Amino acid sequence: MRTYARALSIILAAFIAWSPAGLRAGTDGPRIQLAILLDTSSSMDGLIDQAKSQLWKIVNEMAQARRDGKAPRLEVSLYEYGKSSIPSGEGYLRMVVPFTTDLDRLSEELFALSTNGGDEYCGWVIKAATKGLAWSGEPADLKVIFIAGNEPFSQGEVDFRTAVRAAAAKNIIVNTIYCGDYDEGVRTNWRDGALLAQGRYMHINHNERIAYIAAPQDAEISQLGNELNLTYIPYGMRGGEKKERQAMQDKNAAAMSEESVIQRSVAKASGLYSNAGWDLVDAVKDGRVKADSLKKDDLPSEMQKMSPGERKAYIDTKTKKRAELQARISRLNQERRVYIENETKKQAGKNTLDTAIIKTVREQAGGKNFRFE
Repeated sequence: MRTYARALSIILAAFIAWSPAGLRAGTDGPRIQLAILLDTSSSMDGLIDQAKSQLWKIVNEMAQARRDGKAPRLEVSLYEYGKSSIPSGEGYLRMVVPFTTDLDRLSEELFALSTNGGDEYCGWVIKAATKGLAWSGEPADLKVIFIAGNEPFSQGEVDFRTAVRAAAAKNIIVNTIYCGDYDEGVRTNWRDGALLAQGRYMHINHNERIAYIAAPQDAEISQLGNELNLTYIPYGMRGGEKKERQAMQDKNAAAMSEESVIQRSVAKASGLYSNAGWDLVDAVKDGRVKADSLKKDDLPSEMQKMSPGERKAYIDTKTKKRAELQARISRLNQERRVYIENETKKQAGKNTLDTAIIKTVREQAGGKNFRFE
């Protein structure tokens, strides 16, 4: 159902903190951990398609979370459940991505998802996520599970009450989203699941759709995003492969919608989009490597014949250009956000899920002393 995807999009949007170019969340700062439990049974094709189309919007749309002036480190995990091609002994579920900060990997795995009929065991997948993920032991970190579905919450041999209480014991908040009538979700225990772990129960009108709103800044953001791609310098054994993955996620975004292209460009201008594991600009900036310490074979062909001084100058040039492009994209995005907000207000009388979930996130993050700029 397409509205599931919308739920997934807004959930992630509410937790992924946009930050100005150059501002990166460190490993020693506050942390937000978010696990998305996504139904991929046969009726969920709309969910998958919509999630693909809105992935980069969800990276940029909300948050701006800070605690004590620091941007949080965001770690996102994705589970799928309810797919019959997964063995029944494993609960028809699997961990698609463990906690990661690699947004291109998240995109790659999301585009690889498919649907297949099965039984949806909410208690089992919550138990799996609670036990299987590397949750932070720091009480001040925000740890949240969001689970979306439309079958009774009580299905399966794992009692959802036991699973949710186990999550709560680790200070993990469980929020539930039922696709359908509010009272039906209450009757089938979706609200009970949320209340057991200090979470919020929400329901969705699955016929509701979100219209794309074009903004005056779109064309320039898209152009600058293309220019930004030219500033990445792959290094190491898998550098070329990772850059190809980046390009593939560009193509995936373009195949979905113009909005997805724009939002991906904005994501690349944020501090959360870091590729220090394969890109020399990010790696040198983060102190991960020194250009003069790399072996010739670890460098791209255009740098292999350069002297150490020429390598440094080349990286410095790309770094400066990227910073300029990121700053420009970020400014345009702020203007775009204002424009979109004003246009959205004109659509009076539309009670969308966005407001409900954003309010939930702000309340829960506020309980951990996060503030939103």
